[in-house]
Amino acid sequence: MQLFPQLETERFILRKLTSADAGDLFHYFSNDEVTKYYDLNSFVELRQAEDLIQSWNSRYLENKGFRWAITVKPDNKVIGTCGYHNWAKEHYKAEIGYELNPSYWRQGVMTEVLQEILRFGFEDLGLNRIVAFIDPDNIRSRYLLEKTGFHEEGYLKQCFYEKDQFVDAVIFSLLKSQYLINRE
Repeated sequence: MQLFPQLETERFILRKLTSADAGDLFHYFSNDEVTKYYDLNSFVELRQAEDLIQSWNSRYLENKGFRWAITVKPDNKVIGTCGYHNWAKEHYKAEIGYELNPSYWRQGVMTEVLQEILRFGFEDLGLNRIVAFIDPDNIRSRYLLEKTGFHEEGYLKQCFYEKDQFVDAVIFSLLKSQYLINRE
């Protein structure tokens, strides 16, 4: 695989995560607000952030996905991440995931970032379908997905096993044909 693709929006640089970013990730992943709807417990040691970065970067090296650090221009501080996992190249589809430091919530950060990540997925990766699974109670994530063109497909009971319990999920999708119509 080629060099990790760096993307850019008006306010943000989306780049590869490095071990130097562990402190920034630890800072917000140790916040229960961030992990409330996440499949990870809140971090209690820096090593957890280092391991997560290594896991995401390994997925890229194995050609299984992408996870970008979201940094504010011209700063290099990581305020969140966004990317693709469960990339099924043979089916032209991938699942999207994201999280953001609460200090940056409600500022349009993820809406701006997601638009570029979707463009990359449909135009550069050649995806036809992008899905997202969210907790039914995660209203902010629902709003973000709907705002960026996703449509709810269904409610999945006890779909995942997270934090020692079965949890429900709502699946959203965006097809390339819908994406292209939305861009016009």
